[in-house]
Amino acid sequence: MDVLDIFRDLAIIMLFAKVFGLAARKLRAPQVAGEIVAGLLIGPSVLGFVQQNDFINICAQIGVVILMFSAGLGTNLRDLLRTGPKALAIACAGVAVPLAGGTLLYQCFYGFAPWGSEKFLTAVFIGVIMTATSVSITVETLKELGKLKTELGTTILNAAIIDDVIGILVLTFVIGFKNPESNPWRVGFNTIAFFAVAIVVGFVIYKVFQFVDKRYPRTHRIPILALVLCFSFSYLAERVFGIADITGAYVAGIILCSLRDSDYIEEKLDINSYMIFGPIFFASIGLKTDVSGITWDIVIFSAAFVLVALSTKIVGCGAMSRLCGFKGKDTLKIGVGMMTRGEVALIVAQRGLSEGMISSVYFTSVILLIIVSSIATPIILKLLFGREKKSASD
Repeated sequence: MDVLDIFRDLAIIMLFAKVFGLAARKLRAPQVAGEIVAGLLIGPSVLGFVQQNDFINICAQIGVVILMFSAGLGTNLRDLLRTGPKALAIACAGVAVPLAGGTLLYQCFYGFAPWGSEKFLTAVFIGVIMTATSVSITVETLKELGKLKTELGTTILNAAIIDDVIGILVLTFVIGFKNPESNPWRVGFNTIAFFAVAIVVGFVIYKVFQFVDKRYPRTHRIPILALVLCFSFSYLAERVFGIADITGAYVAGIILCSLRDSDYIEEKLDINSYMIFGPIFFASIGLKTDVSGITWDIVIFSAAFVLVALSTKIVGCGAMSRLCGFKGKDTLKIGVGMMTRGEVALIVAQRGLSEGMISSVYFTSVILLIIVSSIATPIILKLLFGREKKSASD
């Protein structure tokens, strides 16, 4: 491919992604939804301005690795460690129930398959997509309502963080089983070995970064070295341990999340992610979405996918929160607060496509889920808390 064609494609992707991203934000939808629609519009399914190519795919992969590194970097490790059994239990239910629901949904539509077969793994992967929680919209809503610092708000926030950690672990296991030569014991051993090495090596790396950060605070060398760590862990995770590269990137971010200048690292990385790699990644989702392959079966499946994904989060997290001592409408608020999906769901879906576990036509279901959950969650939360305020005033 000619380098001038690459420049043209980049210009088109970045322009359309920005315009549609801003339009989505004006409509109070996630900006990433606009960027995905932009990719769909300029891609081969509609206008055909940009075609998929190796360069865009590589940039998209870099983008997803940086996004996962930033997610780990933005984790509050102290809150995560002291969050207590309540958030952990709610997070586990928030993964287990959607995972089971998604697996059952796919099998109800396309037939039940024997354990371990390729069709069964595809069904499980549909469930894995449903496990991810994007708490950013919920956080903004709770902040607006003045409920973020309450026990309820803290529980939702911490449960969502743990939810994503467990979801990434489940993703790692499922991708490991895709290899015909793999077996449960080997996948489990590789995963445990990676995290054991990451804890030991990560502690040493953290101390080195702490020394450098103390001696050269807020200098460019710190985010550069952080990016080196991100790519190194991504490489080691997949090449040496046979688990997802995004898992390595996420762990690398967690290693540095307690650093004094972690916000500075995140700020510098966000420039690359926001301006180049992020828009390319989300637009590439649209480029890969096969609209021509959409049938009535897919439309019906997408509608069912959204309903199951939303209801299983509410049921799983709500029921577990009741067992943890929350009462009345608080259990419903926790369930609703956990039902938003965003970047992690897209990352998981994209990973499944690259591994051949799902078809690109199922991106339609994921995109619809993100849009519906992002619009419905703040509306329902405001109604629930609004009724509470009204009852208090009465």
